Amino acid sequence: MVSPAPSSFFSASAQGIALVAIAGVLWGTSGTAQYLGAAGLSPFWVGAAQLAVAAAFLGLSLLWARRGSTGSLVLRPRQAGLRLSSFFWASLGIGGYSVFFYAGLQMAGVGVGTAVAIGSSPIWAGLLQAVVLRAPLSPLWWLGTLVSVAGGVAMVMGEGGSSQVSWPGLALCLLAGLSYAGYALVNKRLVSHMSPKVVNFYVFSGAALLALPVAALYAGMPQWSLSAVLVVVYLGAVVSGIAHLLFSMGLRHISGPTGVALSLIEPVAAFVLAVWIVGEHQPWVAWVGLAAVLLGLWVVVKAEMRS
Repeated sequence: MVSPAPSSFFSASAQGIALVAIAGVLWGTSGTAQYLGAAGLSPFWVGAAQLAVAAAFLGLSLLWARRGSTGSLVLRPRQAGLRLSSFFWASLGIGGYSVFFYAGLQMAGVGVGTAVAIGSSPIWAGLLQAVVLRAPLSPLWWLGTLVSVAGGVAMVMGEGGSSQVSWPGLALCLLAGLSYAGYALVNKRLVSHMSPKVVNFYVFSGAALLALPVAALYAGMPQWSLSAVLVVVYLGAVVSGIAHLLFSMGLRHISGPTGVALSLIEPVAAFVLAVWIVGEHQPWVAWVGLAAVLLGLWVVVKAEMRS
């Protein structure tokens, strides 16, 4: 068996990194979108409805793909040698992230909660891969990840993070980071065997079924407005549907922890949009944090290319 040339590995890794980076930029638009039109809707319903719209969008894209495909598209997990429990864990991960994240933000504050949830997810992913999958990452990867996480914390705290510490809120945000890390590692295995469109349709459908009852329990019936509907449709179709589809396609070519680490592009995109569109003025600490995130991600990319 002839091994692929090094250039082919480089091309595949570069493609995966680019896809995840684009997904991170799309994720970074979620805060601005909610600021512009979904302020009156409970965050629980924003997250749950976003998952439901994403499932519908992915279902329609899957039907379109089957219509235009000349080959056979595997739709059943068992045909691909996968267990249904893997899809359940992936759904639980992405659904748990949505619920824990928004609940944690309410208790810990947006600044601290975002820093803990997004900052902890790549660390969780690295630990899970080392302990559970027994495939530890290189010291260079850990160096880049920790620099990016520190930069992300500086960015968020520089924007005016809350000075009051809510330990239950921090615990929920840590669970959100753990949930997303688990989702990414399971999702990487799934998309290695099935089409990302099929995988994401199943995963987000299951996540919506898990999150909608939780939203109804904690937030009651939603109060919809036209602007809130438009924002939720955008969040579901673009921020969840398209972005996670790109993320899953990227995971085919890079490691799961690297994909999670590259998701730190999300606060970078949110930072730029907040300055450019919302008109926020950021202190120098936040700008230093921005530079640290970019530097750390460059090191992570370099470590991924070496591996």
